[in-house]
Amino acid sequence: MSTDLKGSIVAIVTPMHGDGSMDLLAFDRLVDWHVDAGTSAIVVVGTTGESATLSMEEHCDLVAHCVEVANKRIPVIAGTGSNSTDEALYFTRSAAQHGADAALLVTPYYNKPSQEGLYQHFKAVAEAVDIPQILYNVPGRTACDMSVETVERLAGFENIVGIKDATGDIPRGHELVDRCGDRLAVYSGEDAITLALMKGGAVGTISVTANVAPSLMAEMCGKALAGDFAVAAAVDSKLAALHENLFLEANPIPVKWALAKMGLIEPGIRLPLVELDVKYHVQVSDALEQAGISFPEAA
Repeated sequence: MSTDLKGSIVAIVTPMHGDGSMDLLAFDRLVDWHVDAGTSAIVVVGTTGESATLSMEEHCDLVAHCVEVANKRIPVIAGTGSNSTDEALYFTRSAAQHGADAALLVTPYYNKPSQEGLYQHFKAVAEAVDIPQILYNVPGRTACDMSVETVERLAGFENIVGIKDATGDIPRGHELVDRCGDRLAVYSGEDAITLALMKGGAVGTISVTANVAPSLMAEMCGKALAGDFAVAAAVDSKLAALHENLFLEANPIPVKWALAKMGLIEPGIRLPLVELDVKYHVQVSDALEQAGISFPEAA
């Protein structure tokens, strides 16, 4: 089993009304926008999609809804990871049943498993569910770091087809490519170093920035994949401020504020997250303008 997913993959937000309920109409508009903008695939109910505060029912329902709305126009990758192996199995089975093209599984957070525990966790899911699976290592959020050696072991499973590396460590990303790139795709999980990782053989990014600048992210990744790194760097320079300022507070606080500023969603977000602090509004607005993104003056 293999997957040819490359380029700019958006870790899409979950639009919400002011009361925190999901806004499916806004979600549908975002999916259509990404299809038109050239985004390569959509990750639904990932970290950026506030998976941590969606109920299990909402989680599964939103994956099913995304598959239906995408209607095979764009691949759908379901976030199905958990710090409970049983729950990860449940979400991954549900995603497969609802027609998702692949699953993205974050390392178990909070309980701090050993490397052997991580191997057994991902092995259990890979053996139980016949769907392409992408590992996701983001130690800054999970307090759990999956070693390159563990990734190498897991690369032996036919349906483990990729890894999203969000360590922020460029040499680490290049090492993953060197040691595992013949068996799985390496994706950047940090927008600011996507181009650097792609120069070393990564095949794309699972991106927060793509939520607000899908066309530019698609262009940058496309040029990098074609080996035209000079043009890719020129495009990336327009995005540099977004790469930085969309993380002034915990993701997805800034990116949801930016999308609301652009008039694409309501500013709804679920507790314990709250709307972006006013002291950061100018920085995020300036980053949007630097990328050439317009927004209603009254927004």
